[in-house]
Amino acid sequence: MGSQASEAPSDRTAAVHESEPLIQVRGLVKTYGAIRALRGVDVSFRRGEIHGLVGANGAGKSTLIRCLAGLEQPDEGDILVDGEGTHVHGPSEAARLGLAFIHQELNLVKSFTGAQNIMLGSHRGSMLALRRLRKVPPAVLQAAERVGIDFSLDTPVAELTVHQQWLVTIARALVEDRTLIAMDEPTASLDAQEAAKLLKVTRELAASGVAVVFISHRLDEVTEVCDRVTAFRDGLVSLTLPRTDLTRDAVVRAIVGHAVTPGAGATAFRTTEHTPVALRLDRLSRGRAVHDVSLTLHEGEVVGIAGLVGSGRTELARLIFGADRPDSGTMTLEGQPYRPGSIPQAIARGVAYVPEERRSEALFLTHSVEDNLHITVWDRRRASRWLPFISPRASRAAAKETCRTLGIKAGDPRQPVLGLSGGNQQKVVMGRWLATQPKILIMDEPTRGVDVGARADIYARVRETNAAGTAVLVISSEFEELLECNRVLVMSEGRLVGELTSGDITVPNMLHLCYA
Repeated sequence: MGSQASEAPSDRTAAVHESEPLIQVRGLVKTYGAIRALRGVDVSFRRGEIHGLVGANGAGKSTLIRCLAGLEQPDEGDILVDGEGTHVHGPSEAARLGLAFIHQELNLVKSFTGAQNIMLGSHRGSMLALRRLRKVPPAVLQAAERVGIDFSLDTPVAELTVHQQWLVTIARALVEDRTLIAMDEPTASLDAQEAAKLLKVTRELAASGVAVVFISHRLDEVTEVCDRVTAFRDGLVSLTLPRTDLTRDAVVRAIVGHAVTPGAGATAFRTTEHTPVALRLDRLSRGRAVHDVSLTLHEGEVVGIAGLVGSGRTELARLIFGADRPDSGTMTLEGQPYRPGSIPQAIARGVAYVPEERRSEALFLTHSVEDNLHITVWDRRRASRWLPFISPRASRAAAKETCRTLGIKAGDPRQPVLGLSGGNQQKVVMGRWLATQPKILIMDEPTRGVDVGARADIYARVRETNAAGTAVLVISSEFEELLECNRVLVMSEGRLVGELTSGDITVPNMLHLCYA
């Protein structure tokens, strides 16, 4: 991608706007029962352009992509490819048209090597062909070189980092000729350095003439890398702007319908030496992941934990929640010894955990929204204390109230949670744990893949819970979110390396401690 990759974004943007659209979408409509996911959407994508799609979870972005990918059929409207109307009947038809789609949950075969996974993107990638591989095929090598893969393709995907898995997935999309690649939240699981590398690959793809659809909730990345941005709200296009006219405030306003003030009210909480201690850790250690960690968390306090990927933050959260056991050190909860031997024991003591991977670790995807909300408090929904049966009426009413309070967009609480957008799924996980009225609430990457409006909703509920005395521990790779915390602890290589309070809580200070 050599010389093309060095083309200035502003030059590429000007050239792109003079070209004819590769794909035009006109008046696209898609409904699911009473929910109108798309309400007459018009949008176009051009070769050599990075086109950002932003919007609240459930605003219509994913539905549009699913229609382009042939996973859903629109009720009305037209899709034109190079000016010709077409019906994308299924994924194979989308592939024939040169369209590739990379979803947030990477669909890789973990036991296969990188080369084998890339071959799955080829029409030659049959299981028999994969088993006969003696050396990496030239088409795979070419695709790998194109995205800058510098690791062995003989490595099983399970041993690769998330960033490397993304490169394998992009290479798989490129092993056949593609004219468009859509990426859904490509940097959501990456640290800043890995994200920068992936954005570089994205620019190089566009410079080579590929149309790139970039779906992200990280608005700073969107405004930095995209040539054009389209915002969705309630199934409609609310804004389309070229790079030259983009501002973060304009995009936020288009997404939520009004300006959002980050962290409003969060700094109002203050602790003193007389504030009761909710949780205390003393020299907690486990293997190489957590080393000698000591911290104190007060009632009604929000403490953030910053750090790079692999710093031990999630491993520490799992120790507190009883998912893993420490090798050494002690914990006390409300002044009493605390050493949970299991997750149920931790829950019984009032500890709640919103994990980083909501789909694989928090949700029962084929079960209803209602079931997922009440799995932790089912005993409160029983028809009577003598019977193990849940009162359907009480359960339904409580689920509807939680959906209303948290702004969960579900047409019916009995629908499978799998059908909800990422942000609404996250609200379901939050609602489940808030129903337990926890003493300690741990949130690991709580707004990953969540739009700015849903973030505001989530943090509003956190502040309400916090005001009631719940101590909150927030782990986030987006350091700007931690500016809302009363204190921020920084971890590096399994150790606490610093603490920031008051005016010292800044992104540069967090980064300095991470790399110190």
